[in-house]
Amino acid sequence: MRLIYTLFFLVLFQFSGAQNEWKHSEITYTDALIQSKKENKPIFIMLYATWCPHCNVMKSTVFSDPKVMDFLDKNYISVWKDIEKEEGRKLKEQYQTKGLPAFIFIDSDETVLYSIKGEIKTDFFMYEAKNALNPLLQLPYLEKQFLADPSNANKCLAYIQTLRKGADRARLSEPTHLYLATQTDQQLASETNWRIIANGVSDIESREFKYVLTHKKDFENATSPARVERKIINIVSELLEPQTTSLDSITYFKNRAIAKTITLQTIDSLIFSYDLTLAERSENWGLYKRTTLNDTQKYVWNIDSKLKEIGQVYLKEIEDVSALNKAIDWAQRAIELNYSSDGNLLLSRLYLKINDKKSAEAYAQNARDIAVEMDWSTKEADDLLKEIKAV
Repeated sequence: MRLIYTLFFLVLFQFSGAQNEWKHSEITYTDALIQSKKENKPIFIMLYATWCPHCNVMKSTVFSDPKVMDFLDKNYISVWKDIEKEEGRKLKEQYQTKGLPAFIFIDSDETVLYSIKGEIKTDFFMYEAKNALNPLLQLPYLEKQFLADPSNANKCLAYIQTLRKGADRARLSEPTHLYLATQTDQQLASETNWRIIANGVSDIESREFKYVLTHKKDFENATSPARVERKIINIVSELLEPQTTSLDSITYFKNRAIAKTITLQTIDSLIFSYDLTLAERSENWGLYKRTTLNDTQKYVWNIDSKLKEIGQVYLKEIEDVSALNKAIDWAQRAIELNYSSDGNLLLSRLYLKINDKKSAEAYAQNARDIAVEMDWSTKEADDLLKEIKAV
C-alpha cells in the first residue's frame, strides 16, 4: 500500500510540474504585427537568452504561471525571441535592448508603449503589464505631456521614471536636460529636482552634476547625505565600469582623470578598486603592484577581506621580494582585524614564497589550531605543513 501511495504522489508531482512548464507561441514578429492590427491588441515581446539565469528564472516561475499566460493571451499578442537567433538579434537591435530579460510592449505601428527589464516577481510583472495597457501611463502620452510643458517637474519625473524602467540610463539624458535647462542654479537644490537629477543625470561633466558637487550640503538637506553619496558613486561607476569590462585602458585612464576631480574619500577608494580590477583583468601585474604599493594602506587598511584578496594576487603573480614583504604586512594586518584560518594560511604561503620556512610553519600551525578548535577539516593546513617540511 505504501508503494502505491508513493507512486501516486510521484505521478502527481510530475504532472503538476508538467502543468507549470513554460509554453509559448512560436509566432513571428511580422505575423504578430499583422495579428495585432487585425485584433486591435498590443504586442508583448520578451527578449531572452538561454544562457541568461534571470531569463530562465522568469520562464520557470512567472511565465509558467497559468494566470500570467492567460492574462497575456487575453490582452496581448505575445512574442518570445531568443537574442541568439536571427529574429531575436534584429529585435534586440531595433529596440536598443541591453539588459536581459527585456519586456517590451508595443502597438501595431511598432511604437513602444512601455518597457521593463530584469528578473521580477509575478505580482510585480502583472502590475506592470496592466500599467502598460493604460494609455495615461504609456510612454507616448507621458512624453507628449512633458514636451508640451518641459518646465513642469512632475511631468518630467513621471516620464523619465517610466522610461527608466526599460531603457538604459543614456536614453534618459535628453528629457532630463531639457527640463533642467529651464531651472536656475538656485532652483536645482529642491527635493523634486533632486529626484529628477538622481533618475536622469549620468554625465559626470554635466552642469547639473557639477552643481551637485559644489553644493553637496544643499542637496543633502533636500534629500539625505546617503542618497547624494550613492548618486555620486553610481555616476563614477557608470563612467569607469565599461572600460574595466572591455579592457579599454586608454579610455579608462582618460575617464579616471575626470573622476579624480571629485575630492571625496569614498570616490578615491572606489577608483582604487577599479584600478585593481582593470589591472587584474588585463593581467597587468606591474600596474597592480604599483597601485597596491601606493594605496593599499590608504584605502583598505581596515578591510580584512580586501587585504587578503590583494595578498592572494601577490602570492600567485608577484615575484619581487620587497613587494612580497609588503603583502606580508597586509596579511598580518588582516589577521589583526580578523584572526582566521584562511588569513594564517595566506601568511604561511607568503612566507614560504620568500623562503622563510620558520615563519611559514608557525602560521600554518596557527591555521591548523584554528581548524581543530572550530572542528573544521585540517587537511589544507596539514598539506601545507608537509609542503614546508619538504622544501
